[in-house]
Amino acid sequence: MAVSLDDRSLVDWTAFARSRNELGAGFVRILGYFREDGVKSVAAIEAAMRAQNAAGLVIPAHTLKGESRQFGAEPLGMLAERIETIARDSVENRDTPDEALELVVELRPLFERTLSVLEREANPIVERRVGGFGRRAG
Repeated sequence: MAVSLDDRSLVDWTAFARSRNELGAGFVRILGYFREDGVKSVAAIEAAMRAQNAAGLVIPAHTLKGESRQFGAEPLGMLAERIETIARDSVENRDTPDEALELVVELRPLFERTLSVLEREANPIVERRVGGFGRRAG
């Protein structure tokens, strides 16, 4: 599946390249950790939102924010930051994090799209035509 132009806007490619250069051979492994941690963070954010637990939103949103930005996933980082800010304000005001609900609903699809783009870019698979060398594709 090709990456759409819209999907390409999910990543700051300059920051992505900088991270890739800095991490060197460990880049793909660290991206794998981002996948694992991100899945856990998104699930924790969703669970905290269902429980109306503002304090439970803070750490996973903060973690997702930082890890996203490490790879140039700025829209995801910004969304996580907005959730974190609402959660911190809710904790401070001893209020429920209702204001974050729409953002939390957007989070999983954005995380999955962003991760897909990052992983494709980190390990591109060249589409090959069926038929093999020297034969026409059917």
